[in-house]
Formats: sequence, C-alpha cells, structure tokens
Amino acid sequence: MSPPPTAAVLVIGNEILSGKFQDENSPWLARRLRELGVDLVRIETIPDEVEVIADAIRRLRAVADWVLTSGGVGPTHDDVTIAGVARGLGVEVVESPELAAVLREKMGPRYTPAAARLAAVPAGAELWWEGPIAFPQVVVQGVLIFPGVPALLQRKFDAVAARLGGQPVLHARLQTTRAESVIADELAAIQARFPTVDIGSYPRFEKKPWTVILTLDSRDGAALEACVAALREMLGAAELAAAPPPRAPDEG
Repeated sequence: MSPPPTAAVLVIGNEILSGKFQDENSPWLARRLRELGVDLVRIETIPDEVEVIADAIRRLRAVADWVLTSGGVGPTHDDVTIAGVARGLGVEVVESPELAAVLREKMGPRYTPAAARLAAVPAGAELWWEGPIAFPQVVVQGVLIFPGVPALLQRKFDAVAARLGGQPVLHARLQTTRAESVIADELAAIQARFPTVDIGSYPRFEKKPWTVILTLDSRDGAALEACVAALREMLGAAELAAAPPPRAPDEG
C-alpha cells in the first residue's frame, strides 16, 4: 500500500491570534481531510505578515504534499497571503487575466481598483473550477489558497476535495470503566500486534464512573475488525460501556 497523501493547514490572521474570532477552519479541515484519507501533519496559526507567511510556506511544503492556507485573501491592506505565498515559493505576484475577467463579470460596478487585487495570484498558479463555486480555487505548487470565511472555505474545499487523493480511514470506538494505568500495558501489547491500526486512549472525568474512550483508526478493514475484537476480549464485557457520540466542534 502506497503512503497516504499528507497535508498541512496554515491559518493566517491577526484576528485569530488576538482572540477576536475563533478559528473554525482548522478543526473542520482536520475532519474532512481525515474522511478523505489525507494525513494532516501540521496546523499552524500565524499573523498577517508577509515574511512570516513565506517562512511557514517553505517549512510546511517540506513536510506535506499539500499546504492549505486559510485567510488573508481579500482586497484590504491586511490581506497579504498572496504576497506571502509568492515569496515563500520564490515567484512574483501577477494578475490572472482569467480571474480578472471573471471578477469583472461577476462584480460589475463593484469591480473597483481595490477589488482588482482579488485577481492577483502567485506566478504559475492554476485555477480549479470544480463544483458549484462562484470563483475558482487558486493552487500553486501544491499550495491551496482558501478564504478565511468558514462558509466559503468549506464550499471551495468540498468542490476540489477529490483532487487531494487518499484512501478513507475507517473508525471504531470503545469505552471502558477501567483506568488507563490498569490497561496501559495490555493496550501497548495489542497496539504492537496491529501496527496498521492507530489506537488512541482518552480519559474522561466529567462524571462518575470515570471512563476511558478508545479510538481505533485504520485503512485496513480486516485489521481494524480484529483489533476491536482483541480489545473487547481484553476489556471484558463487564468493563465496557457505551461510547458517547462524537462531540460537535463547539462542545469542546
């Protein structure tokens, strides 16, 4: 089996670092990439500074097949993502005639000199037009430049998601009333038996009896099923509890 594609998410915006707005994009992207079978290897949040963006682009491209940026692509003075990405890739910022024409047609009299900045792209950029999107996705050297508005990012990501490749990850979840310290050695032994299954252990203390949630992820369905069976046998029916449903993003 070939290695899965990898991705890094770069969240750009002083408003996130200052706490004025909460980052909704990286948690959403983490879930969607997981569903697609793309391994997320980094999430970084940085300010709206060209040199900082450029440095992050250089570093993240060295560790991931895809780099997904979020924010800083509007017409205002603090929207410097395009300039930062271009500098990180060592290319110039140029106007895309195709994008300029689309913007002029869509915006009509609202296509001001400030709005024309939206047609600026790093040299060599591609425009991906999949799905029901009003404006194309800008992609250059494996960097996908997304807007920061969550609804727009989600719509544009879903339109081009099939291009990212990947084999979906299968999931299973168990919950036990046995403490982590009690099951740690047995858990490690089972993990060693099933190297293609990623086992996570997460204690919860919201109410008694305290529990431990075990998550299992794998692209190998047979191995996942066998690992679940081994864990059930190790824990015993008396120590298993119903796992709670996954939490929504705003529930912690």
